[in-house]
Amino acid sequence: MQKVYIITGLSGSGKTTTIQAFEDAFFYCVDNMPLELLPKFLDLPLKESPDIKGLAFVMDMRSKNFISNYAAGICSIEALGISVQIIFLEADVDTLLKRFSQTRRQHPVSNEKSLLDNIKLEKKMMLPIKQTAHHIINTTGYNVHQLKSRILDLVHDGDKSISLTKINIISFGFKYGIPNDADLVVDMRFLSNPYFIENLKNQDGESEAVKQFVLSNNETKLFLEKYLNLLDYLIPLYKRENKAYLTFAIGCTGGRHRSVTIARRIFEHLNKKGLNPGLIHRDIDRDLKQI
Repeated sequence: MQKVYIITGLSGSGKTTTIQAFEDAFFYCVDNMPLELLPKFLDLPLKESPDIKGLAFVMDMRSKNFISNYAAGICSIEALGISVQIIFLEADVDTLLKRFSQTRRQHPVSNEKSLLDNIKLEKKMMLPIKQTAHHIINTTGYNVHQLKSRILDLVHDGDKSISLTKINIISFGFKYGIPNDADLVVDMRFLSNPYFIENLKNQDGESEAVKQFVLSNNETKLFLEKYLNLLDYLIPLYKRENKAYLTFAIGCTGGRHRSVTIARRIFEHLNKKGLNPGLIHRDIDRDLKQI
């Protein structure tokens, strides 16, 4: 059975960012889930789906009677034989004041007292729940990326080899436009064009003959050495920032010869490193006519 997490804690402590991190980790997530409905929800066949890594629910003071029903609710879930991990988020008072000032949102413990009084009251009311938590995270000083990294590290039990960054390599023709989702674009039109070689013109960059023509060039060899080293340097940095998608676009004039061969070579390099990239030859079957 997949993991089940309940995310709770102080208002303004980062629960929204936390649930987004769980979504990035392919968890099924529900924000502001009434505790009373959770046992019924966990009975749904949804939790057995192979595409879902686990379930995560945000529960807090926005739900009426959350604190008074908490203990009984957790007991009813455990009675089903389901193990639940509780994540409690908090931050110091000054940080919470600053965050509410920036978002201009009303505190859920809303009465005629000041924001400071409401924050202090919630902190006191939530103390019994904090004492039951399996994980207590103080988000003071965290930015969004740091908190997401902390949550993903928790979800994956500290396994740094697990990456949520999906890498795609796209070959394309400049005559048909640069891919809109490209993060890095490289122009291969500095290489000799196989299109002007009679016996290569009607082949594409996946053919052995075109590969041999493109890859045997000394300029190609030097380019690949430098570019692959660049990718080896950049990809871990993008992962560190929890970038969900990373697209490398490789272009030539028509997207049929040079870009296809180079994109394939980049794909092979990243695949050997266990990055499981995707490879798309966007324009390989377009009209062969060159501008």
